[in-house]
Amino acid sequence: MFLSGKTALITGSTSGIGLAYAKALAVEGANIVINGFGDPDAIETERKGLEAASGAKATYSGHDLSKPDQIEAMMKEAAEAFGGVDILINNAGVQHVAPVEEFPVEKWDLIIALNLNAAFHTSRLAIPYMKSKNWGRIIQTASAHSLTASPFKSAYVTAKHGLAGLTKTLALELATHGITANCISPGYVWTPLVEKQIPDTMKARNMTKEQVMNDVLLAGQPTKQFVTAEQVAAMALYLCRDEAAQITGANMSIDGGWTAQ
Repeated sequence: MFLSGKTALITGSTSGIGLAYAKALAVEGANIVINGFGDPDAIETERKGLEAASGAKATYSGHDLSKPDQIEAMMKEAAEAFGGVDILINNAGVQHVAPVEEFPVEKWDLIIALNLNAAFHTSRLAIPYMKSKNWGRIIQTASAHSLTASPFKSAYVTAKHGLAGLTKTLALELATHGITANCISPGYVWTPLVEKQIPDTMKARNMTKEQVMNDVLLAGQPTKQFVTAEQVAAMALYLCRDEAAQITGANMSIDGGWTAQ
């Protein structure tokens, strides 16, 4: 258990990729802070499962990360419980699909706040503790949309491109402090976030569900397969290892060849 004694905070981790991250890190002995929304009983079941897997402690934070004051409260609670955060994985995200001229302003603001601004706030609050330990890992779930664009996703593409830029800056600033900062950029992973955007895409493109899945979601992935959450989590786990200490400022594509085209 190479992460024994370390604490990992994963945003947006009550389901999907975030929960896969939490499970992978727990198996290696890390204390875990999960965050997100969902059914309280289901979340408590997952929390208990993480503790059973790690032999360490797992806590749940239900704070709304679109609000900076609630991010500060979450990070303060993690510091009080564990001293600080050694591994920060910014995974919380939301999506909306619409043409630019019809894109609701409130949706734009929410997507930028949750997908980009939250990563800035969690990072700035986690870094002092990481510096004091001369060790830390900051990992962003960026998406293939940090490297390329798709129509009708202006806010999401903007946020993910910004996240990649933030990560590079963090990597340079923290390079002599034993702290790495990297992006993981999955292609389409079958998660609740992907499933929820299908109706909007059907409407925007006038397609059936099957057409959206085959001709939109998987059209750009040469493997014609969805990425799994476990594959993404395995990359994050590797980035936490000492063997990955010289990987920083990188954007790791796990996209079935999408961005190779």
